[in-house]
Amino acid sequence: MQFSYNQLFTFTESVFKSIGCPDDDAILATESLLAADLRGIDSHGVARLIGYVRLWEAGRINPTPCVGVVYETPSTAVVDGDGGLGLVVAPKAMNVALEKARIAGTGWVSVKNSNHFGIAGYHAMKALAHDMIGMAMTNASPLVAPTYSLDRLLGTNPIAVAVPAGEQPDFVADFATTTAANGKLEILQRKQLPAPDGWIQDKNGLGSTNPNELKDGGALLPLGGETGSHKGYCLGSIVDIFSAVLSGANYGPWVPPFVAFLQPPADPVGQGIGHFFGAMRIDAFRPAAEFKAHMDNWISTFRNARAVEGKQVLIPGDPEREMSAHRLLDGIPLLEPVVKDLETVGKKFGLTL
Repeated sequence: MQFSYNQLFTFTESVFKSIGCPDDDAILATESLLAADLRGIDSHGVARLIGYVRLWEAGRINPTPCVGVVYETPSTAVVDGDGGLGLVVAPKAMNVALEKARIAGTGWVSVKNSNHFGIAGYHAMKALAHDMIGMAMTNASPLVAPTYSLDRLLGTNPIAVAVPAGEQPDFVADFATTTAANGKLEILQRKQLPAPDGWIQDKNGLGSTNPNELKDGGALLPLGGETGSHKGYCLGSIVDIFSAVLSGANYGPWVPPFVAFLQPPADPVGQGIGHFFGAMRIDAFRPAAEFKAHMDNWISTFRNARAVEGKQVLIPGDPEREMSAHRLLDGIPLLEPVVKDLETVGKKFGLTL
């Protein structure tokens, strides 16, 4: 089924207001969430709305958080999200990084006491309008087994970097540090399709194509595959340390689960989920116009590289940018199970999709 962006925006905003979010926060959360659907990252968009509502019902999301800086220097800060929606906490924390970069040249913010923040790319891209480079990362529920491990100790822990260009479209890299994000497994479950080789292992450490394997003690695998997963393991570890060990959030196996039916660990080592944001003012390094002209040259060089037959060399951000333009015009497709979940949420609050 197809839904217009405006239709989904109105419904989602009303849901966030219904759980007690102030008007401005409801708008901010809706923009954050729908950015995923627009960019074709269906696993992190309105498909997750029911999950946020269930966390609120379980008392694990504060709809009216007092988000604030609890420690800072001229170029760094720690932000306490007060248990709020990550969709709200993260943009506010990124704004702190942007303001510090405006004054000091760079800004670095680590966040504690937050929740799932949607797609990392949305937050990193906030820097583009300011002629800055943006970075965003977050730790997540422990569903990933480090190389050679049977234990789930890391999350999918995404990294996003957004770099402005001049005439060319901006460079936006946004990726999980696992072979695939957990949300991709959720989509396969809804479609009743197998997972590709190399995505997951069973509880004994053997490869599996069962998208439900995590429910039986299996784990997602780090980026890099059979001979290179140590690289994804390292990247995921860096995200965990920057986001949580640095801020005072929970890390490793202590990160609280996104699903409300699983309780957070009884012995937390920190507060909530952690994020990390960076902003770098380009003119702190070289004139912005000069830099963006060279980014145009960089992008054009890679885009025009010789490609294997039937393929095209893409720039990070190309597929998502094209998808956004298409979906704003033609609507956002939702799977039937997602529509049913949204209808369930709507009935709860007397809303119509």
